Amino acid sequence: MIFQILGLLVVGLIIGALARLLKPGKQTLSLVGTMILGVVGAIIGGLIGGLFNDSTNPFELNFLGFIFAVIAAVLLVGVAEAVLGKKKHSV
Repeated sequence: MIFQILGLLVVGLIIGALARLLKPGKQTLSLVGTMILGVVGAIIGGLIGGLFNDSTNPFELNFLGFIFAVIAAVLLVGVAEAVLGKKKHSV
């Protein structure tokens, strides 16, 4: 169980880093923020990838799920930057 959680955090960090590399412009997210958005992207990608795959585990991250995870994480990074950017300018 602990290794699954650590694995999810590592995969989330990788997906979050890839999402930040693919999204143009400067991002101000922290390492923890990148990991959290990557984990959420990995969960979303695993669920969407599971719809197209005959997998018994919807959270299994296969190749298609990985692609959807990166796309979801790019969108999440964009949303997070928009929300955080507005908060910084309004103060």
